[in-house]
Amino acid sequence: MCNPKFQARILAEKGTELFISCGLCVGHDAIFNASCPGPVTTLVVKDRLLAHNPLGAIYSRYWKRKLGIMEEGEV
Repeated sequence: MCNPKFQARILAEKGTELFISCGLCVGHDAIFNASCPGPVTTLVVKDRLLAHNPLGAIYSRYWKRKLGIMEEGEV
């Protein structure tokens, strides 16, 4: 289960100097940020528009096709 306070504690115990939040829910990222003893930055947050799969848009065929980066033979 998602436990942002525990995640922050484990990272702090390992000597982390910069904490990066990736894929946490909006409420959980606030708890994570408050629990980290150092600077925190957010890379990706979950959202309901993409069914809690924020990186799904990056990996979708729509954007691959639009940007011209589909591999040969990919459908």
